Amino acid sequence: MDPRPDPDEHKIPRDHDNDYTPQAAARRREFLAAHAGVETRHLDKFSFDPAILPGNIENFIGVAQVPVGLAGPLLIDGEHARGEFYVPMATTEGTLVASYNRGMRLLTECGGVKATVVERYMQRSPVFLMEDARAARRLGQWVEEHFDDIRAAAEATTKSGRLVNIYQHAIGPMRHLRFNYTTGDAAGQNMTGKATLAACQWIAARYPGGAKFILSGNMDTDKKHSQINMLETRGRRVVAEAVVRRDVLKRLMGVDTRDLFSGRQVAQAGAFLAGAANNGSHAANGLAALFIACGQDAANVAESHAGITYSQLLDNGDYYWSITLPSLIVGTYGGGTALATQKECLQVLGCHGTGGADKFAEICAAVVLAGETSLASAVLHGDWVSSHDQFGRNRK
Repeated sequence: MDPRPDPDEHKIPRDHDNDYTPQAAARRREFLAAHAGVETRHLDKFSFDPAILPGNIENFIGVAQVPVGLAGPLLIDGEHARGEFYVPMATTEGTLVASYNRGMRLLTECGGVKATVVERYMQRSPVFLMEDARAARRLGQWVEEHFDDIRAAAEATTKSGRLVNIYQHAIGPMRHLRFNYTTGDAAGQNMTGKATLAACQWIAARYPGGAKFILSGNMDTDKKHSQINMLETRGRRVVAEAVVRRDVLKRLMGVDTRDLFSGRQVAQAGAFLAGAANNGSHAANGLAALFIACGQDAANVAESHAGITYSQLLDNGDYYWSITLPSLIVGTYGGGTALATQKECLQVLGCHGTGGADKFAEICAAVVLAGETSLASAVLHGDWVSSHDQFGRNRK
């Protein structure tokens, strides 16, 4: 008897002719039950045809059902998002939807949120490895002289991607090149990766003596926060701002604007002491709930949650409040945006498909600001914990 285990016995089943069918998913669930000893009675409950999934997932077995709540209305005065919006938010955290709903009511009664997309860039940052610093500098000069040709090579791979510029950074014998693109309504990480590979291959083939490169030198900071994104924008740089009226704040939140401004100074110092990527309260909460509901890459919350809160106590006692999101990475075309429930949630916001990304970005920033107003007020008023006792995870 051969004591060696059968390798096929431990391989996840795949159908090499068509792996995106209910039958293929069922075979994998049966395999999972046999190996994990768990009967999955809910993973198989989905309403769409798995045939739409190529490009979104591999070894499909079912769906994770995340509850979706509705918050709003939120009045937005954007250049792309204009009017009142009801916002679908996917979360398992009790009080989140209620908190954002409360903030939306406050901002709407105060006249709404002004939202502005300031910049749009997506990056890929290859690094060229030369023999010494002078050789690396010569390569950088050559890249500047041949930018138009490099741009043509990159843009030949994409319909909507446009190479705007290339920032250069020297470290020892290395030349980091940060390719900055606009990507239309797609988030654009894969698009820029393909375009930059073509550009780097063009450089390597034509630079005198050749040039060795690695497609990512890790300055593009995919799926992680970085200081460079705070300064130079990744995805969309979006500003949401509002004037919170003192009387409305006291009526709805039980907090005075002077207390809010004083609390802001304390929070500012705490964020500085911690070295936080965001000096506000909890941008990641609203963004994660929106991203999951609307088919965004949830891992991009790691970059997108970074933010800068700026506020003023006005002479009349009202409170100017803004948040700037310098690296909001969203798309309304491609990726998970065409999946069944995700598409529906984007359609609720009027953002699905071509022409929707700037609108969606403005909505995201406005939602974040609503969440900031609600949580900051709850902390100052003393009902932060009691709210979680009533609605959230603290309940018995």
